[in-house]
Amino acid sequence: MRRLTKKKALTLVKELDAFPKVPEGYVESTASGGTVSLIAFTFMAVLAFLEFFVYRHTWMKYEYEVDRDFSSKLRINVDITVAMRCQYIGADVLDLAETMVASDGLQYEPVNFELPPQQRIWHMTLLHIQERLRVEHALQDVIFKAAIKGAPPAQTKSEDSTASLSACRIHGHLYVNKVAGNFHITVGKSIPHPRGHAHLAALVAHDSYNFSHRIDHLSFGEPLPGIISPLDGTEKIAADSNHMFQYFITIVPTKLNTYKVSAETHQYSVTERERVINHAAGSHGVSGIFMKYDISSLMVKVTEQHMPLWQFLVRLCGIIGGIFSTTGMIHGLVGFLVDVVCCRFQMGIYKPDDLTAQESSETLLPAENYTE
Repeated sequence: MRRLTKKKALTLVKELDAFPKVPEGYVESTASGGTVSLIAFTFMAVLAFLEFFVYRHTWMKYEYEVDRDFSSKLRINVDITVAMRCQYIGADVLDLAETMVASDGLQYEPVNFELPPQQRIWHMTLLHIQERLRVEHALQDVIFKAAIKGAPPAQTKSEDSTASLSACRIHGHLYVNKVAGNFHITVGKSIPHPRGHAHLAALVAHDSYNFSHRIDHLSFGEPLPGIISPLDGTEKIAADSNHMFQYFITIVPTKLNTYKVSAETHQYSVTERERVINHAAGSHGVSGIFMKYDISSLMVKVTEQHMPLWQFLVRLCGIIGGIFSTTGMIHGLVGFLVDVVCCRFQMGIYKPDDLTAQESSETLLPAENYTE
């Protein structure tokens, strides 16, 4: 009884077989089938190879959330060259609460405004990257994923005497509160004031004002490779001695998580404006470089992702199975059409002699009826 039960179970399982084996005696290999199989295998290999590159490709996922961190300090990284002597200008930050931030982290270095050839090449390369970033926004993902921004070449100490150096390089970093503020460079060193601060500009002649400047780097947060800020490489030439340059900056906190870098930094967008100070014409203000920044309440989370392994295997199986089934159907359809056409010609349905004989008999019939 047990053997009969096992046999019935095996018979039932065999009847449920969805992949029955065809006996070798019923299988016939043809040259056309071998050709189609070779083409199908080639397509499978090529598409599987390309699919592997798609699997290795990564993309950036952007998410947005409210920034709840208001107690930490914001770091400002500065590297600006102004076409005035260091003793004539001063840089500091005044935030929205009229709190003056000490500029102890900034260094004033006398330099020449014109760049040497090696640094000029780096500057032109940076300008070209900025131009492409304004047109091709997808390049920012490439910058996030790969640290293509190398460190700029170190500025060599000029062999000229300090008296012959007519420009000043202000570089370093500051820590400020996470509120809106104003980082500015203007005439005279800054001094504390009960209502804010003031600059000692009375001892500097107006004819010596020249706020032509070059922003080699300006960023917020911890400096990271792979991020090029919008103002990096900006160069402005003042057309008049009394000239005001304004940059309105919106800072966006950013959490960057890639396979190379995992850190918290800040991105920003900027709007530029400049004008000549002429009190007689109604254009009031103070000559200098003013960067007014505000911090967004939203945080951007940028995460590098790639295709999961299970999805890659499913797509790979779909490619192989789809090509195998499609080529089999096409081969069967073409073979069927060839067999049909060949068989009809062999049966003689379209023989030219039969067609001419049928037409001649039809033309003779009316003449015989007329004779009768």
